[in-house]
Amino acid sequence: MVDATASFDGNRVAANEASARPVRADRDRWIATASGGTGLADYVPFCASALFAPAQSASWVSNWAAATGADMVVATLSCDGRPALSLALEIVRRGPFKVARFAGGRHANGNFAAADPRFLPAIDGQAIRSMFKAIARARPDIDLISLERLLPDLDGVANPLAALPGFPSPNLALAVDLGGGFDALLSRASGKRKRKKHRSQTRKFEAVGTFRRIEARTPEEVDRLLDAFLSMKEVRFAKMGIANVFGDRQIRDFFRALFADALAEEKPPFLLHGLDVAGKLRAVTGSSRSGKRLICEFGAIAEDDLSFTSPGDFLFFDNIQEACELGFDVYDFSVGDEPYKRLWCDIEVQHFEVLAPLTLKGRVLAAGLRQGAHAKAFIKNNPTVWKLTKMLRRKAAGQAAPVAAEDDS
Repeated sequence: MVDATASFDGNRVAANEASARPVRADRDRWIATASGGTGLADYVPFCASALFAPAQSASWVSNWAAATGADMVVATLSCDGRPALSLALEIVRRGPFKVARFAGGRHANGNFAAADPRFLPAIDGQAIRSMFKAIARARPDIDLISLERLLPDLDGVANPLAALPGFPSPNLALAVDLGGGFDALLSRASGKRKRKKHRSQTRKFEAVGTFRRIEARTPEEVDRLLDAFLSMKEVRFAKMGIANVFGDRQIRDFFRALFADALAEEKPPFLLHGLDVAGKLRAVTGSSRSGKRLICEFGAIAEDDLSFTSPGDFLFFDNIQEACELGFDVYDFSVGDEPYKRLWCDIEVQHFEVLAPLTLKGRVLAAGLRQGAHAKAFIKNNPTVWKLTKMLRRKAAGQAAPVAAEDDS
């Protein structure tokens, strides 16, 4: 069985060192620094031995900066010259405000800043606030640091940013406990019905032609699967009446580079799967490996003559089965509460958010964002209101400019 804990990049080293004796550090030994995009030169090697979530990996951050030309700032907390925690943030304009956020914006979910786990027990709120002060000194034009969709812990290691005042994210994340393997999972999750449906889908696919599950292993396959996914998503968002968060060319270039670069790794940290039926891709998923978790970052299905067969469900069945075989503890559907996820999931993950104003303008924006998050949480946690909201969104599609997408759900 594959050791999923040693899955990729710095998490392999961090997992081996997490149980090592913690490093003690007095407050007066912490040094916080911040620099512009040049700080990425130090961030990349730090990730080689750090613990981090996929959207904070060196590959994600570097490819995002290269594809989008993002204005970056990197803040690092060090002790005796050894980096302990690092924040690689992009600076974006939001009306009259400038906001520093995790690279990737809404595409970055389940966030956990790059950290040396041996230092984590000693890092407190005061140490982290010193990083924010360093950012303010390096970039006095930034009004607010907005750290969204933060994981409470990563494979049992508490998120150091939880030491700061925060509030729950408006969107739940859903996941599946893979303990005991696939048969054990099915015994807890209507397995007889799922197997019957999977066999029925198989027969329907065979009636059309040959079918196969594909994992992109070459740049050409990455292009094919991503092109299909982006086309599927464009149709889907148009029907929902929301803006296509994958529509910008720079974002498409980012994902293309991210998944292509991952092929050079022995165990790619980012991977694409597709269901091909009769020579056409009918469903596509994009995933990331993170320690003991396999995370579905996105997915889509083709709205065609086979959409009634639920090809997305079929692909998830196979993806989850393989995750069990590879020794993962959790299959994470990421942010968004949808019925197709609830068919599998038995874990709810409540992300949290931290807002750190650096200016008076930033305080005003932070207050508005908190209120907005509370309003979104009310809407999405009320089934009747959320169903009505989605219905109105669909009716408005094509009659007005699409509203901004909050998430993929």
